[in-house]
Amino acid sequence: MNMTQRRTREKAWERPFLAEPEHVAALRRAIGLRLTRWDLPALADAAELCVTELVTNVITHVGVSTPTWIAVSMNETHVRVEVSDPDADTLPTPLRAASTQEHGRGLHLVAAIADRWGVTPTTHGKTTWCELATGHAEPAAADDPRATRAGALLTLYGARTTASTATSKLAFATAEATAIDLIADVLHWLDAHGCDPDDFLDRAQSRYEAQGA
Repeated sequence: MNMTQRRTREKAWERPFLAEPEHVAALRRAIGLRLTRWDLPALADAAELCVTELVTNVITHVGVSTPTWIAVSMNETHVRVEVSDPDADTLPTPLRAASTQEHGRGLHLVAAIADRWGVTPTTHGKTTWCELATGHAEPAAADDPRATRAGALLTLYGARTTASTATSKLAFATAEATAIDLIADVLHWLDAHGCDPDDFLDRAQSRYEAQGA
């Protein structure tokens, strides 16, 4: 059995728990271990953050010690995180939270990190879920040798996960920030050696367009 077949055949991990703040850390660790077992460690940070926000949402809006159920499953393209609670009336909704507010930004974080999320009514309440792309279906651009070279350079420069192999929005954002740092440092290097950074950017843009990237 190859690695892809093993991934798609893994059973979902699920467990009941009481929605209490002291249980969040253990749930995060369990999710991280499960994704490592599925050979998807790059998704661990994003999945753990989503679990934190979904469980915290239950604690805040349904109540402390609410009987809750968590499940994590995977198909070939996505990891799905589900948090179920017995309150069908209180539907999670992203709030417009001011920068000084302590609560209200959790679902915005989930929406920003996950590829998709939603709420599904059940016979016993509701399930709030989100899905993270596994990255198994690689875009055609990933085969471009220029993108491969850039990814290798970002790795050397310090990106934990390169833009060409990122498997989640969080991983890609990390690689993107590293790329910006790299380009900024190159501009400083050019300026220190008497070159015009603006002229460099114009020539780089012209070459990029000419190559039809």
